[in-house]
Amino acid sequence: MTTQTVPGPRRRVPRAERERQIVDAAVAVFGEHGYSGASMDTVAERVGVTKPVLYAHFRSKEALLLAAITRARAELLEVTARAAGEADDPESMLRGGTLAFFTYLDRRAPAWQLFCSEAGVTGEALEEIRAQQTDFIAGLLAAQVPGTEPDRLTGWAQVIVGAAERLAVWRGQDERITAAQATDYLMEVAWTGLAGLPRAR
Repeated sequence: MTTQTVPGPRRRVPRAERERQIVDAAVAVFGEHGYSGASMDTVAERVGVTKPVLYAHFRSKEALLLAAITRARAELLEVTARAAGEADDPESMLRGGTLAFFTYLDRRAPAWQLFCSEAGVTGEALEEIRAQQTDFIAGLLAAQVPGTEPDRLTGWAQVIVGAAERLAVWRGQDERITAAQATDYLMEVAWTGLAGLPRAR
């Protein structure tokens, strides 16, 4: 006598987990096809849900892209803050946070390249990431040099964030440059200062 196995009820995926799955799939699909070439159908198929389910979570392809940036923003602050919190002196704090930034971009390279290539859609969201990191670094500097006027702290932080972003773009074009090398280059200017570097005789 043959017994049939009756499938059990399908597990209902919690909303937060489903949205994480959708964003993961969207970043992968965008990376493979480009933002313009990607479709919500492909994203839904990758996740294993119907389009109505997909649209119940994200109303458009642009909303999916912005959700990916929002997640990256939170993750970036988390990893840089954790690295800075583990340091025991100001130089290690800046170095650790900078290395964490470049290492994070290495792990999320396809997503980061996508964000930068879709500046028309993501410009405001990317500026929010820059502002977040600038505020974070200014706060670190304020704790190390108390009494410094806020505009000077913000100016220093703007220089560091701008330099880190340009180094990240350069690394995307030249894979030989490691996260550690980029960190050294930034620290040599931002911490040591050009005047403190050895001069050719």
